[in-house]
Parts: sequence; C-alpha cells; structure tokens
Amino acid sequence: MGDLKESKAQRAERLKRELNPWEAYEIIEHFAREGHAAITQEWGTYFRWWGIYSQGDGVGAVGGPGGEGRATKHFMVRVRIPNGIMAAPQLRTLADVTDRYARGIADLTVRQNVQLHWVTIEDLPPLMHALWRAGLTSLGACGDVTRNVTGCPLAGVDAEEVVDASPLVFEATRLLNGNPDFYNLPRKYKVTITGCRTWCSYPEINDVGLTALRHPASGEPGFSLRVGGGLSTDPRLAERLDAFVRWHQAVPVVRAVTEIFRDSDVLREHREKARLKFLFLRHGWTAERFLAEVEARLGYALDRAPEEPRPEEVYRDHVGIHPQRQPDLCYAGATVLRGRLTAAQLRAVADAAERHGDGQARTTTMQNVVVVNVRRERVGALARELAQAGLPTGGSPFRRGTIACTGTEFCKLALTETKEFSRRLVEDLERRLPSFHEHVKLHVTGCPNSCGQHWIADIGVEGKKLKIDGALVDAYYFCVGGALGARQAVARPIGLRVPASEVASAVERLLRAYLAERHAGETFRAFAARHDDATLRAWLAGGPVPAAERDPAGGLLPAGVDA
Repeated sequence: MGDLKESKAQRAERLKRELNPWEAYEIIEHFAREGHAAITQEWGTYFRWWGIYSQGDGVGAVGGPGGEGRATKHFMVRVRIPNGIMAAPQLRTLADVTDRYARGIADLTVRQNVQLHWVTIEDLPPLMHALWRAGLTSLGACGDVTRNVTGCPLAGVDAEEVVDASPLVFEATRLLNGNPDFYNLPRKYKVTITGCRTWCSYPEINDVGLTALRHPASGEPGFSLRVGGGLSTDPRLAERLDAFVRWHQAVPVVRAVTEIFRDSDVLREHREKARLKFLFLRHGWTAERFLAEVEARLGYALDRAPEEPRPEEVYRDHVGIHPQRQPDLCYAGATVLRGRLTAAQLRAVADAAERHGDGQARTTTMQNVVVVNVRRERVGALARELAQAGLPTGGSPFRRGTIACTGTEFCKLALTETKEFSRRLVEDLERRLPSFHEHVKLHVTGCPNSCGQHWIADIGVEGKKLKIDGALVDAYYFCVGGALGARQAVARPIGLRVPASEVASAVERLLRAYLAERHAGETFRAFAARHDDATLRAWLAGGPVPAAERDPAGGLLPAGVDA
C-alpha cells in the first residue's frame, strides 16, 4: 500500500510525543549561535511553546501555498501577563526590548498579553533573558498549552468586586504553565478567573471560566464554573455547570478540567476540532456528564450552584477615571487605539504610574491599559500625561470599542490588514458621526479564526478577499448583534461583504438607522436583535441586496479553516 501520508493532526501529536519543548530551551540558544539556517522544520512547531511564532511577509494567507502565508526570518514573541498585572520596572523592560528587538512597537492582545514583532533568531536569547530578569516570560504564550490566564484588571481595587481573584490566577498559572504534566494538550486552552461583577475577562468564551458570587444562604464567596466556550469558526458560549466552587476548590477544579481535556484522545484526531468545546459539539457530552467527570477526578462532590445573575449590558473597557475601593484612590483607564503601543508610550505609562501612583498598571482584554492606586488629587495630572503620550482616558465609542487582531501585517493566516485599517476606520467614523455617544463594540478580525472576536461584537467584520477589476482587494463580511452577559448571543452573519474602503460608510448607515429607529433607551444590541438579517443588511448596504455567502465555494481561507 505504500507509505500513508501523515495528517496534520498526526504530525502534531507525533512531535509532542517526541519532545517537551519546555525542556529544550538550550536548542533555541543553539539556533541563535548558528543562525536562522540552522533551525529545523520541527522547531517551526516547538517554538510556540516558548511564545514564539514565525512572522509572515505582510501578504497573509494568499501569499503562500495551501492558504497559509510565507514565513520570514523574523519572529513574533508573545509575553504572557497573568491577570494583566505589571509594575513600572516591567513596563520599562518591555519598552527596552521593544526598542532594541521589535522596531519600537508592541501590541496588546485580547488575552492581556504584550506581543512583539521583528525579532530575529539571534535576538531571542537576550530578549528572553531580559524578560526573565524582570519577572516576565513568554513561556506557554502559544502552543497546545494553557494560554495566559486572564482576570479582571481591577482585581483588588474594584469597589464593586465580589472578591479579589488575582491570587487564584497566579496559582493556576504556576500549576499549568511550565508543568510537564500539561505541556501536551490537544490544542490551545484558555482559562479565566474573575472576581468582578461585570465579567470583563469574558468567561463565556473561555474553555474554563470561574466567576465570583456569594452564596445566597451563607454569604460565602465562591465561583460558578463554565466550560467549553470558544470562538474561531465554530463559536460556542460556555456551559454553566451545576456547581458552587469554594475558594480552596478553585484551582483543583481547574486542574480537573484540564486533565479531562488532556486525556480526551478523541480531540486529538482533527486539529480544527480539538478545542474543549468539541466534546459538546461533536462527541455528545452534556453538562451533567462533564460535572460528573470533574467530581470523579476531585474525589468529592461539589455543592450545587445557586442562582447567578448575569451582568447587564455594561461596557467592559475600564476606560476613564473612577474611584477605587480604597479611600482617596482612583484608577485611570487609557484608550490604546487598535491595541498598539510604542516603546515611548510604554515608558510614559511606567513613569506616570510611578509619579502619581504606586507604579502598578494593568492590561485589559479590550486592548487598553489601566493605571491603578492613584491618589485622587494626582489623577488629573496623570490623565494629562497619558493624553500627551497619545493615550487618552476618554474618547469616542469607536475609539474605545474597536478591537483589532494582528492581520496580514505579521500573521500568515490573515486575509486582510487590520491594524492600520482599524485606525482609519475609527478616525473616519469619528468624522462621520461626531455626536454618536452610545456604546458600540466594533471588532475587526482578519480571517475566520476570530482572534479579533467578531462573534461577540455589536458589529463584527471578518476579513475576506474580493476580486475587483481583476485584482484581489481586502474586504469584510458583516456579523451583527453579538453580546455577552444577560443577553448573550453569537453575532449573526447577515450576508453582506464589502471592500474595506466601504466599511465606514456601511457602519455609518447602520448606526444612523439605529439612532432614527430605536426605542427610548434601547441599546444597539437590543435594536439589532429585533430586526431581521435582511433589514440590517439593507441598512448597511444602503438598500436591499441579496445575501452573500461568508465563504463561497473556492474562496480563499487560511489553512485548516472550514468553510
């Protein structure tokens, strides 16, 4: 019969069986000494366990064979920031390595990470050593492992929080990151633990989400447990299990869920169907079965879950100046347009945090930055310094509510450029709708993988390509009405694809229709929910148009993404 070709999933599983990359850092040092030509093909995969990806050539998925772009000799390095918490010296270290190794720019991600680009193989060891000296690491920021464990950036300072859950975030990080028991998961794995009432770290779209609540009978603080959330090409909101998780049970519960995921061999058969959610989507698991498996691994039963109110439609960006739970202290949340910072801006945040506060800053899942523990009488001066650095503590709903993934600038899987497009889109909408003040989340993602989280946006645009006058141009497909919390819903693909140059006009038409047709006090999400796809599509397009498929037959898709 001859040799059977190894599938993508088989190759990934073989490589993981053959080597735990966390135990082979010295090979990266070897490559750095010998140069880029010494890098073996297998390390194109293994680098990810150290938070390293090869960087694309700026063309994206259409620039290479098989729907994946060409790699350059540069790397992306993702620095994990558990709970988004950093001190001023760490910010300065990030500024220094950004200047020295990353051409002066750093991106904030939707998992509170900091992402660097343009790093060479020779610069990887000094970059990583600099991070380690500052108490930072790229370990486990990519790969089939637990990604950065997220939490509320206001942990410990939020006047309304149920509990400061950041110690659990750090404990879970120590358990899962770098632990050889968990280096080989079927796919990437995302955990969030939050003590806030607004669920700003999006437990609904994580593999594991713990949300704090007080038991109505005893008043004891504990957590609800959700599992199986995730976006990408098969969006699914997480399932709440019938369990009340006490503080001391939280990390053991996270471990038990992680073991269930690790030991689910059925998930290792297909790379694109390997996330935890596919136990529910493809393999018949129920919430009851999952809870029984968790309790079997714990060796004891969890108490049953009390009722839990889901947060109303609140904005979760943390922008602005607000009082903390500590008397006479405030926090200031600054808008980072499209999540991109310069080295100078990182230093400005560090300097302002030390000059006016205690030197602490936090990153958010909406790609913004927050300075905490600022004395009330100093917060005005802090805000002015941040604004002078291009990081205002206010701004239009478009500036505050726009999220952008990496895009073709650096990503080999993307179909469209996103960062510069998002900047122009925000500025264009500010000119078109200067008096618009309603909260609207506008998410830009460069391909169906949804790194820009378009499925949970009020208006999500997904990168595509269109052929116009014989040339491929960037285009976007509209999804409308995504929401989390009390009115959670996956955004609806509404059948409109337009060139990137026409997105601002389309959004303007839709938002003007909202302003003209809404009920008193009606949010955009509620407005979108009571109109059908054809009506929303007509408002976006400027008139009735037939529905377009998201991914027409033969369309361009990143490698391994299902149409």
